[in-house]
Amino acid sequence: MRIVFLIIYSVFLVSCSSTPPSNITDSCEIFREKDDWYDDSKDSYERWGVPIHVQLAIIHQESRFKHDAKTEMEYLFWFIPTGRKSSAYGYAQAKDETWDWYIKSTGNRGADRDDYEDAVDFIGWYGRRSYDTLKISKWDAYNQYLAFHEGHGGYKRKTYNQKPWLKKVAKNVDKLASTYHTQLARCEDELNSSWWFW
Repeated sequence: MRIVFLIIYSVFLVSCSSTPPSNITDSCEIFREKDDWYDDSKDSYERWGVPIHVQLAIIHQESRFKHDAKTEMEYLFWFIPTGRKSSAYGYAQAKDETWDWYIKSTGNRGADRDDYEDAVDFIGWYGRRSYDTLKISKWDAYNQYLAFHEGHGGYKRKTYNQKPWLKKVAKNVDKLASTYHTQLARCEDELNSSWWFW
């Protein structure tokens, strides 16, 4: 009986930990509800230099903080499924080939796209690559998102100029990043305080 209880309890904990935060527009509320996420985001920032508010804004746009987010299914004749639009998966909607590049580059072989810690590390790593390759400021959420969405080659070719909708999305990402930044300024002392983690 005890084993059954432990199994059920473990499943419950996993399901709770993977559900999106209740309020995904407030960075303070996100980290109050998902207290281990702040440490993960901070670790990524300290390792790669991409600030927490930029990480959050990209995740919000890509998955709305759903750990198992996938692209839409495509259909032939409107009813025969032919597969998903791309292999993008997880919090950061990383494609198979980009995720493989991240793992090879960082040596993080146990990384999973549906794990928040790995997803924010991936975003930080990619943002650092965008800075090194394209000279995009790590604090520039607008251009960081364009490079994240189009890839470094696409960004160099300025493919986003043929996509007015994407530039609008990037502006929304930039605006949300600014909001997250302002919110974090009000609660970061609380999040960093020692009692928070006991």
